[in-house]
Amino acid sequence: MSFVATGCSSSAGTGSGSLAAATPAAAAPASGATLSASEFAAAMARPGTVILDVRTPAEFASGHLAGAKNVDFEAAGFRDAIKALAKDVPYAVYCHSGNRSAQALAVMKELGFTGAYHLGGGVGAWTAAGGTLVK
Repeated sequence: MSFVATGCSSSAGTGSGSLAAATPAAAAPASGATLSASEFAAAMARPGTVILDVRTPAEFASGHLAGAKNVDFEAAGFRDAIKALAKDVPYAVYCHSGNRSAQALAVMKELGFTGAYHLGGGVGAWTAAGGTLVK
């Protein structure tokens, strides 16, 4: 399986409008997939999905998706923090521009994670689709 490195922004939020009412996706997205805002919302609604915001703590504090956990990609302990996570659950990963989330997916793949994907277009796509951020 391969990971797709594309742009994504990280921002968190519960969706508003159609994103808020998202129902769980019938099937889990392919690992490494880049998801649209509506696909990401549906994937986040699946039981057990962990939402990872890989931005800095300051970026996270400025607004993030509801329920997201902050694991700073730029922190020295990023790899160890990821290594400590369960590998058998799905992860919805996002960042500000897509560079960090794509790199985070590569690290996760290298460490044996098989169910990680990210939000294409990041915060901009999320908010443009009616999604909101929480602080």
